[in-house]
Amino acid sequence: MVPHTMKRRKLAHDTNSAHESGHSSIHNQTTDDDERNNSSDDYNVISSAPGDSRILQNVPSHTARIGSRNGPLLAREVYRSNIINLQIDELLEEVRPDYRTLLTGTERVLRKLKATIESLPKREPLTVLEAEKDLRKNYNTTIPFPEPKPTGDLRYSLEYTRPASIHVVGSYALKTLITTGEDFAIDLAVTIPPVLIRDKDFKDYRYLHKRAYYIACLAAGLETVGFNINYVYQHGNPLLPILAVMPSQGDGEGNDQHSKCIIHIITMIPETSFPISKTWPDKINVQIDKPEYSSAVLSPAMSIYNATVRSESSVTAYLKLLFQASRSCRSFTDCCVLGRIWLRQRGFGKSFAKGGFGPFEWAAICAILLETGGSRGKSLLSAGHDSYQLFKTILQLLATRDLTAVPFLFHADGLKPHISESPMFFDGPRGMNILFKMTPWSYTLLRHEAQMTLSMINDSMSNYFESIFITRLDEPLQRFDELICIPWSAARTNTKEHLNIVSLVNDFGHKLYKVLREALSDRVYLIHLASPEAGGWPTKIRAPTILNQGYIVVGFLLNADNAARLVDHGPSAEDKEAASAFRKFWGEKAELRRFKDGSILESLVWSDEEPSTPVLLRILLYVLQRHFGHDVIKTLNLVGPSFSQLLPNNKSKDSTQPLAPFRAVMTAFETLQRDLRALDGLPLHLRHVSATSPELRYASYGLPSNSVETDHQRPLDVVAEFESSARWPESFVAIQRTKIAFLLRIGELLGEAVNGIVTRLGLENGTHTILNASFLDVIYPTGPAFRVRIYHEREYVLLERKLVHDSLDLRTKEETSMALSAYSRDFVQLSLHTESIKTLCTRFSLLSPTIRLLKRWCNSHLLSPHISEELIELLVVRTFVRPYPWRAPSSVMTGFLRTLAFISKWDWRTEPLIVPLNDRLDPKDIETLKVRFEAWRKIDPGMNRVVVFAASNLDLTGATWTESGPSKVVAARFTSLAKAASNVVKESGSAIDPTKLFTSSTADYDFVIHLRSISSSNSGRTVAKQAHFKNLQVHFSRNSDLIGHDPMELFLTELKTQYRNTIVLFYDTEAKHVIAGLWNPQVGPRQWKVNLTYSTSPLLNEEGENEPQVGINKLATLNDIARLGRDLIELIEINR
Repeated sequence: MVPHTMKRRKLAHDTNSAHESGHSSIHNQTTDDDERNNSSDDYNVISSAPGDSRILQNVPSHTARIGSRNGPLLAREVYRSNIINLQIDELLEEVRPDYRTLLTGTERVLRKLKATIESLPKREPLTVLEAEKDLRKNYNTTIPFPEPKPTGDLRYSLEYTRPASIHVVGSYALKTLITTGEDFAIDLAVTIPPVLIRDKDFKDYRYLHKRAYYIACLAAGLETVGFNINYVYQHGNPLLPILAVMPSQGDGEGNDQHSKCIIHIITMIPETSFPISKTWPDKINVQIDKPEYSSAVLSPAMSIYNATVRSESSVTAYLKLLFQASRSCRSFTDCCVLGRIWLRQRGFGKSFAKGGFGPFEWAAICAILLETGGSRGKSLLSAGHDSYQLFKTILQLLATRDLTAVPFLFHADGLKPHISESPMFFDGPRGMNILFKMTPWSYTLLRHEAQMTLSMINDSMSNYFESIFITRLDEPLQRFDELICIPWSAARTNTKEHLNIVSLVNDFGHKLYKVLREALSDRVYLIHLASPEAGGWPTKIRAPTILNQGYIVVGFLLNADNAARLVDHGPSAEDKEAASAFRKFWGEKAELRRFKDGSILESLVWSDEEPSTPVLLRILLYVLQRHFGHDVIKTLNLVGPSFSQLLPNNKSKDSTQPLAPFRAVMTAFETLQRDLRALDGLPLHLRHVSATSPELRYASYGLPSNSVETDHQRPLDVVAEFESSARWPESFVAIQRTKIAFLLRIGELLGEAVNGIVTRLGLENGTHTILNASFLDVIYPTGPAFRVRIYHEREYVLLERKLVHDSLDLRTKEETSMALSAYSRDFVQLSLHTESIKTLCTRFSLLSPTIRLLKRWCNSHLLSPHISEELIELLVVRTFVRPYPWRAPSSVMTGFLRTLAFISKWDWRTEPLIVPLNDRLDPKDIETLKVRFEAWRKIDPGMNRVVVFAASNLDLTGATWTESGPSKVVAARFTSLAKAASNVVKESGSAIDPTKLFTSSTADYDFVIHLRSISSSNSGRTVAKQAHFKNLQVHFSRNSDLIGHDPMELFLTELKTQYRNTIVLFYDTEAKHVIAGLWNPQVGPRQWKVNLTYSTSPLLNEEGENEPQVGINKLATLNDIARLGRDLIELIEINR
């Protein structure tokens, strides 16, 4: 979709998520070492730092940007570059907070906190048991010791003295905060005095235990003066509890009650507290009591432990790094803001639960790449680059370099990285693996998002700015093709070897990820594990265990080509080692098989014993039970198949072949084509026989029938085109008579050539001489019925000539214009559209069921009479051929929910829908369509004729499928229902019940007509016996002469004809069980006059009204409808 104009955009955000303030302890400060020695002066400097006005950053000129690139740019690319840079400048200005007023509401609270902390008394050294008892008895405060908790026989004591310094740190100091409508988090760093730290405290949790006691002493002292304090985990790390201070309304003055700031009190220690080499990732700093612990267990756990300790002592070092980067590169700060936005919109953050890659990691990598990373030791980033160039280069590094296979080592001589699936970006001078919080699955997802973003940037057709920076992409049901939930309690029973709670959680996640990766192999592109964010808890109670907090949500990006494969090939029987490992992993499921090519391989066969159960679910149930036990799979269920089950089931219930139900009718159509082309005795040869029915492009909601005796009686539309000839008449009436003669002759010849075939000539549009007047029903004895119409290209030329004739009156001109539009739609565009959708459905196997599901959604909400099937198909096709910012959907659920999300955000008033059906759209065509859309809005600003502009490379008019609807009212309801559905998806998450999305209330309508359960099914004879009219009884006859006869459709057509100016009708075009109606506002109170087109009744005059007022006689009109429908109607419900 291409935007109509540039306009201001607001970041999409989730009000339930907490604001990310960046890496709080390894972050940024604006003071130097001398300023840190005087805490009072330092605080004054920090609090006054927002005074400098950096709201509008200096941006390099366009000339500088162009000159820094390699080679000349095409004019179009230069234009796109200009647009994206202007949009980025506008975005940066919009999201950057006003630092002058940011701390106005919390400044007094910060000063009070600082003064209170500095006044807290010193505590004498105590043993662990004495310390716990003292705080519990005197302050009712617990000590948040990380697991494993210290025992009473420790040789060191716990004590508290006044902090060495107190600073405001974090993203605020670097000026990389963004306004998102959520709470700001301001980090207040308290420096633990060096006298409390011993040289060996980096070992065996000593420092972490002392730190926990120090935090508890701060909590006890602050709560005595009335602060509202909770414990929380810093970055979700259970080894680092911190304090969260929520300013109460009584604490502030002036604007304090409007403050949105949460204050985090964190700790730091001097940089020289521990030698850097002692906390490298490969060092073992925890005493191991169990020699059976493997290196695979120790390495990741020890890496996290060492990095956690090092993070406390590297605050100053990273302060200098980031501050120098912001001084040397004027675009550094803006690049950090862009990175923060990009990460936030994709659900990444500083915590373990959010992937362990947040604003700090982005800023640190950017700063290091300004020093190194390029060839021959040069920097990868240039200080002269603008923010967008820096942003793209970092994305390219993330997307193209695998940091698990080739770690990034910066001045790390002597470090030998252990073999791990986790990434490493090691900063030697500061002794940190910046990515130590990342897991294999979060890093894979990060690389995937970087690759998708680069694809958008490199796509000349993509309007990628909104997809990159504005759209929220962290909704799991839209992001992943399939989801499963596994309880966290399974971690303790399935992970025996662990050092601490972090190790336990990490080891279980790695084991689960490894098993799923091995089991699914090339069936999936990506596997991601997500766990809930650990919340805070009162200081009076102990920390709740992480293992009791919800589920692990496992998301899969599927390979649609392989996901439903029934046979897996393993290693050759000759490879003894690999075959043994294969059998050990798969157990009794593995079997040795000989294949047609003579190879003997270990194999897995996922039989069709339960075809309704997806293959993916069968694999997951087996492998999880084998490796994790039966308890894990008790409540295991895939979310995705519950959406597919809402579609009508074919007899075979083959979930692996979504196009299989259409094969019979496609074969029948090919038979019709052969039979028509083989006819001898026609005056002209057939040039084309084209399909136009949804069933013949895999896009009908109901499954097609291959027999006239089954439940589907609607004939399938076909267009036949003869070769050109000068013998065709020039008169519209004569052309229609000629078509009738051709159809009669075709019927005769088919009857002679095909045994048992039945042909029947039909007439239509009898009151319009310039519209098509005839068709031929062709009914095969053992197949579906086809309705053949003849396309004559000369009619289009004659209609165009007549339309431009000056002597036509207005009414004739309107009729001619409508006829021209109908002719183009039914005979030209519909054939092209059908062929394109058919091709795309074979290219994207899940496009067909997704289209059908969206059609069911429209039917469920009674919108199908107003929204054409072709428009629905275009909306779904867009999700597949223009999937950015995601991959093309590989499940019906993902395709359906992404389409609903697009509809909910699409502003059809100002933006056209442009979909490439065949390969790519030419940029010139895009510009033409945009100009045409703007012209429509200028010609028809009230949108009385064309409300939705939907175009493709096959239809450059943009109005073929929308000229007859939807109206503004229906389009607005279409959007509001999609928004409501998207909200349900967001609120329900993986526990969603898909049927809720298909339930619509009829309370919004003025009246509702409930119809009897009369179906086109031959089995529905009960109502026929109750009916008094012959046409209702013969409807259920198996007589093939009645194909296409639908009493409900005839009743609806009569209602629309009689009440088209007074009532707007809504119904389900498939089920036809309910008809809802709205009274046209134009039939409201008005002055009486003769020859009104509807029944009226007098109304009471309002004050000041002299003329009698009348309005539509609603009761009489509904009574007329009841008499017209008679036994078709069961009940009429009047709402207002």
